[in-house]
Parts: sequence; C-alpha cells; structure tokens
Amino acid sequence: MKKIDAHAHIGTFGGWAGLSLTADELIEKMDKNEIEKTFLCSEPNELCWEAVKKYPDRLIGMVYPNPFDGQKAVDMIYDYVQNKGFRGIKCNPLRHAYVADDTIMDPIMQAAEDLDIPVFIHCGHPPYSLPWSIALLAERFPKVNVVMIHMGHGHGVYIDATLKMARRYPNLYLEMSGMPMPSKIKEAYETVGKDRIMFGSDAPFHPAEVESMKVLCSELDEQGIEDVFYNNAAKFMKLV
Repeated sequence: MKKIDAHAHIGTFGGWAGLSLTADELIEKMDKNEIEKTFLCSEPNELCWEAVKKYPDRLIGMVYPNPFDGQKAVDMIYDYVQNKGFRGIKCNPLRHAYVADDTIMDPIMQAAEDLDIPVFIHCGHPPYSLPWSIALLAERFPKVNVVMIHMGHGHGVYIDATLKMARRYPNLYLEMSGMPMPSKIKEAYETVGKDRIMFGSDAPFHPAEVESMKVLCSELDEQGIEDVFYNNAAKFMKLV
C-alpha cells in the first residue's frame, strides 16, 4: 500500500542517538516501504535543501527554524518557502529549549499564517513539548494548522492529552511516529477526525517497517488504513 511519510530527517545524529542517514539511503528505505513522498526536515536546513533538489519528486522540504534566532529565523522561513519551494515548518521545543506556547513562537506562527503553511511540532516530552502547551499555541493562532508530531510519544498521559486537545481545537492534527499504541491510531481516526491523523516514520530514529505495522495493527478498516498511510497527508499538504 502506497504511503506518504509525514516526518523524517537526514543527517548525522551523535550523542545518545548514534544514528545517521543520507538522502540516498532515505530514498532506498522509501522504495523498500512503498513510500511515495516524505516530508523532510534537517538541521542545517541546507542539508535538506540539497536533498530536495536531488529528489524533487520524492522529498518535500520543511523549514527547521530556531525561534531564538528571531528575525533571522523568520527571514529564513520566507526564503525557503518562497524561493526554494518548501511547504511547511518543523519546530522542536525539546531540541531548542523553549516551551511550545511561549511568545517566542509568535513570529514563526505569524509567518506560517501569512504564507498559509502548516507547523509541525514535536510533542511528548516535558517540560517543553507537552500537548497542553501546543494546544495553547494552536488556540492563539487558529488559522495555522499545527501537527503534533508523535502525538504524545511514549507516555500514556501525554497520548491521551494529545487526543483530547485535538478534539478541542480543529486546527490540531496528529502524526503517529514513536507512539507505541496502535489502538490510539484508531481512536484518533474515529474521535478526532478521519482526515486528521497521518503516518510518519521519524527516520532514522524509527524504522518505517515498525511504524507501518502499528497502522496495520490498529484495527482500522482498509479505507482507514489508506487514509492514515496516504490520503490524509496528501490532502493536508495540498498534493491532491
């Protein structure tokens, strides 16, 4: 079954991760797992840009700003979207050490609103990237579609809160990589919205084979599986 991967990275990730992935290796993994397109983000952003230029039909660039860079970050977003064809923003409060709803995010969110692009935010690790904080940010910018990447990650309380916040705010969407409970994929599909949860791998941190199996084990019917694997991401990113 064809897929769109809504969240992946390339680069070298040292420290605790000890992982690396090149653009060529990512494409090989995509081919192996029937992934048609991948939403790609990397630091430095130039690495992502080089990959998108090499594989324009397979990779969709996501700008990865650090809000502490202020106007420089905003200018970079405009440059990558307007001049390089990137289609969204990826933010990681955990990596850059800010609470998701801090006002430091306002210029980033305003740029997203003005450019009519979504913002993907890492979700599931205290104290920076908790679902309640992301929900407050989404509430402050109701015209911006916000994707909670990992939908709470590995913590049951955060997973539950992610679903509750998404039910409350219609501009909140979900991506399920790293979230270990297949049943919550089905619950999100049925209670948040059939078009508001997307498949992702978080490559190279999680194998696409494992993330795919969660969807297949979720007890969704064939239409639901197709929506999560492909249709929802295609619609969300206006690929269809």
